[in-house]
Parts: sequence; structure tokens; C-alpha cells
Amino acid sequence: MPTYEYECQACHQRVEAVQRFSDPALTTCEICGGDLKKVFSAVGIVFKGSGFYKNDSRGTTTSATPAATPAAPAAPASSD
Repeated sequence: MPTYEYECQACHQRVEAVQRFSDPALTTCEICGGDLKKVFSAVGIVFKGSGFYKNDSRGTTTSATPAATPAAPAAPASSD
């Protein structure tokens, strides 16, 4: 369940509440009875493991390999 942070508009006290998505938002400060507003902040996401970065799917070499050129036909063997 996500943790939501609210700030009282009267006393500026911040409150954290663990709520379900379907739970109604808190509206009244328990300390002074003022109105609460939900505080939005940056989400802390950490991507661990392989496959999250652009260079994870590449090989270990960084230079491009040249295209293969067709081989020249073999010279006929001389019979002497």
C-alpha cells in the first residue's frame, strides 16, 4: 500500500498516512482541525539489475565490425 503525505494549511504540520488507492483522502488535521492537502514529491525508484540501461543489450566491443567482403574465387590448380 502506498504512503501519502499531507500538509495542514493552517499549522503546516505534515502527516504521513498509509492508504489504499480506494481509500478517501484525509481532509482534517488531527492537531488543529485545519484543512489537509496532499503533498506531491519526487518518486524514489531504483532500477537494479541488468537490462535497464541502453548499453546493457550491447556486446562488450564498442567499435563496429566491418562488413564481410566476398572471397575471391580460388585460382585453378596448375597440372605440371
